[in-house]
Amino acid sequence: MAGLLGLALTLAGAELPREEAQLTFAPAVPPPITRTEPATVAARLDVQVVDGTLDGWHQYRFWTFNGHAPGPFIRTRVGDTLEVHLTNHDPSGMPHNLDFHAVAGPGGGSAVTTAVPGGQETVACFKLLHPGLYIYHCAVSPMLDHIANGMYGVILVEPEGGLPNVDHEFYVMQSEFYTEKPAPDQKVLHYSHEAALAAQPQFVVFNGSKLSLLGKNALRAKTGERVRIYFGNIGPNCISSFHAVGTIFQNVYREGTFTASPEHLIQTTLVPAGGATVVECTFEVPGSYALVDHAMAHMELGAMGDIEVEGAARPDLYRSPLLVGQAPADVRCRTEVAQAKTTGAP
Repeated sequence: MAGLLGLALTLAGAELPREEAQLTFAPAVPPPITRTEPATVAARLDVQVVDGTLDGWHQYRFWTFNGHAPGPFIRTRVGDTLEVHLTNHDPSGMPHNLDFHAVAGPGGGSAVTTAVPGGQETVACFKLLHPGLYIYHCAVSPMLDHIANGMYGVILVEPEGGLPNVDHEFYVMQSEFYTEKPAPDQKVLHYSHEAALAAQPQFVVFNGSKLSLLGKNALRAKTGERVRIYFGNIGPNCISSFHAVGTIFQNVYREGTFTASPEHLIQTTLVPAGGATVVECTFEVPGSYALVDHAMAHMELGAMGDIEVEGAARPDLYRSPLLVGQAPADVRCRTEVAQAKTTGAP
C-alpha cells in the first residue's frame, strides 16, 4: 500500500500542488475550480453494492461507485494529474476497475486500476490532456453487465480559462436498466443479461431512478437565471435525444467538447451511448419544465425530470384565458382569441 502510494505520487509529479477531489452525487456539481495552475487531484472511489429503488416501489441491487448510481462527479482542470484510489467492497468477490474516457493510455486506465475485494487499494495516475466532459465506467468483462448495473459517472476537465459563470450547475446521467419480467406482486427486480443483449430496457431513467428528478427532487431555478446541465448518457445501448420542454438550449457544447465554441439555439441534442454534452439555458416564464429523452419510448420508460422555475408572470411572452391573475393581459388575450374566431385568422 505505502509502496503503491509512493509510486503514484512520483508518477503524478511531486512538484505539483496536491488536493483532494470534492466529489458530489447527482444532481449536485462540485464548485468551479479557481486555481490557474495544474495540480494533482486525488479521487477516492469505492465499489459498493447497495439496494435501492428504480421507480419508488420496485427494489434493485445496484453495483456502484461510492454507494450511488450514477457515481460521483469529479471536477478537474486541463493539465491536472488525476490520482485515482480504487477500493472494492463487492461481497461477491468480483473484480472491478475504471475506464476514464478522459485518459490517454491503454483501456482509459482500466488496464492498471483493477481492484479485488478484501481491502486492496489500487492507485494510478493519469495526466489530463484534453478539456471536456467525459464518462467513466467499470470495464471488467462482461462490461455490459457492469455498466448496466450502475458502475459509471462523469469527470469534467475544465479548459485553462475555466467556464463562463452561470447561476446553477446540475449533473444528470441517463441510463438503462434491464430486468427479468417480474411476477405481479414481485417487489425485488433482478438483472437480465439477455434483455441487455437484446437492447430491450425495462427502465430508462435519469440519475438512477424514475423519481430522481420529480416532485420534491425536481431541480429548481428562477426566471432569468442561467442554468448549465452536465448531461451524460452511459447507455449501455441507447442514444439519448435530450430536450427541455418549453425552452431552447442557448449553448450546447456538443459531445462535451470545449475545444470549439458552443452551438446556439438548439432544441434537442443527440448524446450517444458512452457520451456526454453540456447545455445551457435560461427560463423566461415561471412554471414547471420537463427534461426528457424525446425518444418517446424512453420517456415512457422513465427518462424524464422537472425543473421548477419561480418568478414573476410574463404575460408579454406567455398568456392565455386559462391563466389567472394576468389582467389586463388576459383580457387582451381573450379579445385576440375572439377576434381570431370572428375573422377566421389562425
